[in-house]
Amino acid sequence: MSSRAQYMPLDFQRVSPEEQQTRSQQFRQQMSTRRTVRMFSPEPVPYVLIENAVATAATAPSGANQQPWTFVVVSSPDVKRQIRQAAEAEERESYEHRMSAEWLDALAHLGTDWHKPHLEDAPYLIVVFRQAYGLERDADGTEKKIKHYYSEESVGIAVGMLLCSLHLAGLATLTHTPSPMAFLTEILKRPSNERPYVLIPVGYPAPDATVPVITKKPLESVLVRVE
Repeated sequence: MSSRAQYMPLDFQRVSPEEQQTRSQQFRQQMSTRRTVRMFSPEPVPYVLIENAVATAATAPSGANQQPWTFVVVSSPDVKRQIRQAAEAEERESYEHRMSAEWLDALAHLGTDWHKPHLEDAPYLIVVFRQAYGLERDADGTEKKIKHYYSEESVGIAVGMLLCSLHLAGLATLTHTPSPMAFLTEILKRPSNERPYVLIPVGYPAPDATVPVITKKPLESVLVRVE
């Protein structure tokens, strides 16, 4: 252990085996109902639910505890419109020219295309940025880069926790990754060290919302136990 490290007692509450199993089973059941939603209601969502979800995501583990993430929450109709227009321009180019026939075929069963009305319909957009490196200023004002470790993995874990928190709060989400995503940096005026990671519309599903009929892989095909 490093001589510079400081430690404190771990705050950990053990629960009974019965309670462990109950919690585990309940969480599994709750998360099994999560679906990607593309049809949102414009009904307002209490901001505290978004704030709590971001606060939860920000507790995620990260390389060297550098917490290399920024969560930009957008509710401005004008900014959402700008984001939709820019995203649709990139997505249209992708669907019509960039994507291979194999890629389009893989997406066909989801029924997606370049139209993204949900980017305006959802009351909130959460744009997650990955901090590729840190920025600090010396006493003389000189900007200094701080190397970040495992930033991709760290932000991925945080996004997973964000989606879980939003789902448990009774909200619908979509993970959207238009490619390229540089327009998000420009529209949201983010600094040079931040990279757009994912765009997440959040809200209540529209009353007539539908989702594709899909299945998940059975547990025995994804779980390998080594005893």
